[in-house]
Order: sequence, then structure tokens, then C-alpha cells
Amino acid sequence: MTILERFAEFIYANKDAKFDSETLHHARRALLDWQGALIAGANAHTADLLRLAYKDELHDLHDSHISGLCSVAGTHLRAAPRAAAFLNGTISHIAEFDDIYRDGGYHPASPTISAVFALAQARDYSLDDLLRAIILGYEVSTRISRVIQPSHYVYFHTTGTVGVFGAAAACAALLKLGVQQTCSAMAIAGTFASGLQEAFRSDSMTKPMHAGHAAEVGLSAALSAEVGMTGAPRLLEGDAGFGAAMSKHPRWSEIFEALGEHFSISSITFKNHGCCGHTFPAIDAVANLVDQHKFNLSDIKRIRVGGYRQTVEVCAYRHPQTQFEAKFSVSYTVAARLVLGRVREDAFLLSSLKDPVVRALEDKVELYLDNACANDYPTRRSARVEIELSDGQILVQHQMTRHGDPDDPLTDQELIDKFRELVEPRLGHVNLERILNSIIGAGDMPVRQIAAHWALKGTS
Repeated sequence: MTILERFAEFIYANKDAKFDSETLHHARRALLDWQGALIAGANAHTADLLRLAYKDELHDLHDSHISGLCSVAGTHLRAAPRAAAFLNGTISHIAEFDDIYRDGGYHPASPTISAVFALAQARDYSLDDLLRAIILGYEVSTRISRVIQPSHYVYFHTTGTVGVFGAAAACAALLKLGVQQTCSAMAIAGTFASGLQEAFRSDSMTKPMHAGHAAEVGLSAALSAEVGMTGAPRLLEGDAGFGAAMSKHPRWSEIFEALGEHFSISSITFKNHGCCGHTFPAIDAVANLVDQHKFNLSDIKRIRVGGYRQTVEVCAYRHPQTQFEAKFSVSYTVAARLVLGRVREDAFLLSSLKDPVVRALEDKVELYLDNACANDYPTRRSARVEIELSDGQILVQHQMTRHGDPDDPLTDQELIDKFRELVEPRLGHVNLERILNSIIGAGDMPVRQIAAHWALKGTS
């Protein structure tokens, strides 16, 4: 039996599963957080351009000749499921607030939920059906992401590559496809896995499109398998398969450890800052030092930040000129945390990027590769921060995790507060409360009811 065949059997065996309340609660948290990230990206310039590029595929809700239309964040217009999956998958990855599976270097929500949400809305599935599919999509894709690291992340963007499996698995689970169909859905999706890291080592709009592409591919693969299209069962472990092409020595022997005993959706990182997760340990370390020692900014002589290799290579922008660069800059985000008190959306306004106090403090930040942090990666995301004060005192914080990681999770209230902060300015209080109550407060309901409130304020 191949890896995908065994995953397919697992998905099929759980097609009507009644998951325990804790696992379902984690799925609701993931769905809510995805909604917040989606709405946060909905009024970005990139989102405007995408909707413009897809204008021929956006339709008025009342077009009588089109059925099964899906909501697209930021507009009252609707799209067919594949287009909606691509658009929402991309938009939900723009603001850099979407969740993380730490051990796999992977953002599961944007590809997985964007795909299966569109399908659930188009075919009028319920919230309970959607949550079950999300759990299974996360389970398959996070396991794949974990065993191909760390070598996969040298060149590839895991959200774009592994995301296709999460999207396909979730959609197959929602459709309750048979074992061979489910295997084919994932195998078909895997042939389209893509996403190169060069896309976010320069200021481009490509990175979020990786998530959108993965969502669209996964949905398309499931729909193709539903009507009889087949894929290669050994797509993952085959001699010319995904693992051979995209990883050095993938640990396939580990992929099914404790399958069904603990679900990965219970071990997801929810972002507390609006930037690349590789900057988080340094930001949290600085925050802890401020809380412990109460020093003044004028007292700071130098800041040394030691991180693991991905932090040093991916987040090395200095004096960023754009929001994109700022979100991938350790020196900027550390300085912004010290000056502004947090690293949320206000930190990436043009006025903040040009703030002379922030820029002067950024000049004092030195980033280097710390061997201990590098050795702990990827299962631990850490940083060593030293702040030298003008009186010669050196304050040290070895940050062993990030607030939001499974070992230091955001509370439900923190997650809800983040959701309110991102959504209310864009949708208004009434729509915010409707979405929040639908996902967290209410019982089962049609998915269409949740997506009825995504148009930005003032959208005609």
C-alpha cells in the first residue's frame, strides 16, 4: 500500500467521524483565524489587482444562469469555486496573519481552508461537514510537511507545495470520495505542487499566490477525481516523485506515527504579529526584556539578535522601503516592537517605516547565525537577543519559543481580540459579530451563512 493510499483509507474511515470537542474547538479556532487573515488582506493593493485580473470571472449574486457561486473576500461579487479558492487562498496569505504548522514550516489554512470552504459554500455543506474536512486536510498535509523538512525549505515554499495535498485531502473528505478517488485526488494535486522561495526573497506579489494556487489545484484535483480522473499512487515516495524531487532523504517511515491518536490541528501556531514567523522569537525576546528591565530606548547602545538559518537568510532586509520588506526584516520588526509597543498592522504603515526613531534604532540591530538556534530548528523556533545599554549592562534573553506556538498558545480571548482588530475596521461591528458567533458561538449551520458578510464596508 502506498502512502497516499493509506492516507486515503484514513480519510475515508473518518468521513462521518464525530471528533472530540477539543479537536473540534481547535478546528473552529483555525477557521476563525483564517477568516481574520482573509479579511485583513481583502483591502490590500494586491487583492485589488487580483480581483481586477479576475473581473471576467466575478458575477453578481443574482445572475440567474449561474449556480454554486462562492464569496470572494472584499467584494459583494461571487465566483465559481475554483476561482474563489484561488482568490481567497491568495488574499488570506497577503497580510501575513495566517496560521503555521511549526514542525513543517507550513501555513496550512490559506490553501486548505480556502479550497474546502469554497467547495462547501458551492454545494451547500454545513459547518460540521466543513470542520471535519479541515481536520483531515490539516492532518494529511502537516504530516507530509514534517517529514520532508528541513531540506525542502531550502528552495521551496511549503505552503505552495504541500498545500496542494491539504486542499485536495480536505475537499475529498468533504465530498466523501471513495478510497481510490481520494488517493487520486491527492496524487493529481501533487503533480502541480510548486512555489519557490525566491518569490519572497525579493519584493514581489508572488508569495501569497502560492497559497492561492495550492487551494485551486487541490479543489480541481478533488473534482477531477470525483468524475473518474486518476493519479499516480506512488506520487510521494516514487523514484521520480515528490519526495525525490523536493527533499533530501524524506522520512517516510515516520509519516504515520500516532495517526488518529493526536490531530495536528491541535498543535497549530496562531500568529501574534503581522509579519514573517521567522522574526517572532526575536520580537518576543525583546518584549520580554522590556517587561523585565523597564529600560529607556535612549539607553540602548546595541542589539544583537542570534537566530536560526532561515531567520538570517529570509529576514535580512534592513531599512525596508515597502510593507513586504518590513514583514521580512528582523532589524525593523525588533525596532518597531521597541518603539511602537507591538508589531501589528500599524507597524507596517508608511509613516512607521519612515519613523526616524525606528530607523535610528534599527541601525543598532545586528543579526547573526546562532548555532544553538540553528540546531534546534525546525522543531523549536528560537532566538538569542542581547541588548547592551549605555552604562555597559548587557541584558540577555534566550527565547525558546514564540507566543502563539503550541507550547505557548494564544488564548481563545487573544485569538478573538486579534480577529476583532483585523475585521471590525473592514467589515464593521455587526458583520464581525455575525461571523464570530457563526464560527465560535453557534452550533451547526450552512457554510453559506458564514460567507454572507465578506464585502468591505462601502462596497456597492
